Amino acid sequence: MSDPANRSSDPTGSDDKPRRGELRIYFGSAPGVGKTFAMLAEARRRAERGTDVVVGFVETHGRDKTAVLLDGLEIVPRQYLAHRGRQFSEMDVDAVLVRRPEVVLVDELAHTNVPGSRNDKRWQDVEELLEAGIDVLSTVNVQHLESLNDVVERITGVVQHETVPDQLVRDAEQIELVDITPEALRRRLAHGNVYPAHKIDAALGNYFRVGNLTALRELALLWVADQVDVALQRYRAEQRITDTWETRERVVVSITGGPESESLIRRARRVATRAGAELLILHVLRGDGLAGAPPGAMARYRQLAEDVGATLHTVVGDDVPTALLDFARGVNATQLVLGTSRRSRVARLFEEGIGATVVRRSGSIDVHMVTHGETKRASWLRL
Repeated sequence: MSDPANRSSDPTGSDDKPRRGELRIYFGSAPGVGKTFAMLAEARRRAERGTDVVVGFVETHGRDKTAVLLDGLEIVPRQYLAHRGRQFSEMDVDAVLVRRPEVVLVDELAHTNVPGSRNDKRWQDVEELLEAGIDVLSTVNVQHLESLNDVVERITGVVQHETVPDQLVRDAEQIELVDITPEALRRRLAHGNVYPAHKIDAALGNYFRVGNLTALRELALLWVADQVDVALQRYRAEQRITDTWETRERVVVSITGGPESESLIRRARRVATRAGAELLILHVLRGDGLAGAPPGAMARYRQLAEDVGATLHTVVGDDVPTALLDFARGVNATQLVLGTSRRSRVARLFEEGIGATVVRRSGSIDVHMVTHGETKRASWLRL
């Protein structure tokens, strides 16, 4: 952390642009899992270590255990705005910029500000603070991610009007998952630790049903797992690590664009399902444009990929085995699925085929060679 005494008091940073602040997000599956509590606990730890920490905006929702953690932390006074005859409080962004702490707490990242505020959305306030070089601790639930908005609506029947761009959350330096079981969250709710007493029964019978909470929890776990996987791939690329780390089963199926491609994809889906693995479909396009997929085929593969829950990728390379293995190692694949060669047996006597080359050079990656109808129809004498 930088010394606050050395920071410019000019909130615009007009002379020397400060380094961008770091964002740490406490991420959960539903209200009440403990995101704000975890954020405040971290703030107190940092303050005890001598870090200059202030509270920009924290909502306790009347939870006594959460409110206790605010004791001793400096709170920047809120801004009050009138709207439709009522007074509302929002974070005073200007006051935080003038105060210029090392770290500021900003709860509920997806919140929509009252009309007349500096920005429409709280995440836009956070962007300003980060640009000013201030580190931010914040909270967000999985249902507020823009990309999952429609999924959450189908699960819960509730339309989430407050959302935050996925990329902002992905770009956070740290994402900490705050997780409890659906049963534990329902007990917490029943004991009055989430909502006031008059809201408990309705919440338990609607949004906080076990099925809803289980599905939301799975969404949160999978989303965070994907971010960890991206970070791992980035680290492996930066460190030039090519050995397979079997942290997660991942199957890559290579298609040529030939008539056997669709059956290969379906076979690979079965392999991936048995292994509980992610499935990636790879089409290696020759650099000379030869041996490409026929017109319309890629559209069919894209649709099939979507139908079987896979992702479709294309790479260009004249050396197909090298291109395939480079891709597989780049995504940390644990298994490869290939179709057997359509070349005649005579042709294979004179030159090693793609499948044999991949098997020989695959190292720790398991390779499945799948026969198909086109192979069986190959002529004995065709070269």
